[in-house]
Amino acid sequence: MNNDFLLGGDLRVDRFGFGAMRLPSQQGMGGPARDPETGRAVLRRAIELGVNHIDTADFYVSGDGAVRANTLIREALHPYPSDLVIATKVGPKIGPQGLAHATAAELRGLIEDNLKNLGVDRLDLVYLRIGPMAPPHGESLADRFEALAALREEGLIRHLGISNVDTDHLAEALSIAPVVAVQNHFHAGWSDDASMLAACERRGIAFVPFFPIGGGRDLDDERLAKIAARHGATVPQVGLALLLAQSSATLAIPGTGTVSHLEENLAAAQIVLTAEDLAEFA
Repeated sequence: MNNDFLLGGDLRVDRFGFGAMRLPSQQGMGGPARDPETGRAVLRRAIELGVNHIDTADFYVSGDGAVRANTLIREALHPYPSDLVIATKVGPKIGPQGLAHATAAELRGLIEDNLKNLGVDRLDLVYLRIGPMAPPHGESLADRFEALAALREEGLIRHLGISNVDTDHLAEALSIAPVVAVQNHFHAGWSDDASMLAACERRGIAFVPFFPIGGGRDLDDERLAKIAARHGATVPQVGLALLLAQSSATLAIPGTGTVSHLEENLAAAQIVLTAEDLAEFA
């Protein structure tokens, strides 16, 4: 299995990365604040273990707004390793009623917030995230993606991606600017997006599942349990290994707020699934 991926033709990342959503809070995005030093320790350990792709967003914050993922990343890792790729997302914004969605005109401000909080002059990869948990079919992303493409031309962004989208959105975005990655809901128990994975694979675009081990919901699958028993692994570890085995275009970004869980997740990279294992999901 190929263990790395070339994003946009010039950013080489290990296919096993880290998602920062759970760093600021104890119960996912917007929950009670986690001890910031715990988050910083997780980030430092991730780098020690070879992670060179971190997925984050400026709206990953604790419920009281006191702990922010991007601030933790800057505090723990800046100045950044030369090979570290930090991907962020814009679109959602935190308002008086919680999360809302930014207009095209508001995206520059969100990009500037990410630049400041991460302490960089240019963002490696920025996803335009649209809709809540399911792709908003039929909704155009053109004006928002055009705004990000303009910021890319200014030099504030290196590469662009899209998130929570369907194949029509991908075609629309590609008509505006290059897309190097798509981030959608996908895991061993939720593989309805196989057509998007195939579309990305054909075009050399990275497919980066969010909630790669269920997003807090157990991967309750007898097939995964059987494979896990064969390998002396956990079900989530096998779920991660399966994602990487399904396509060379897939990147895994499991997130956690503890060092022990980080180490457990990253150990999944050592699992080599057999033909018998893969046949369970054929």
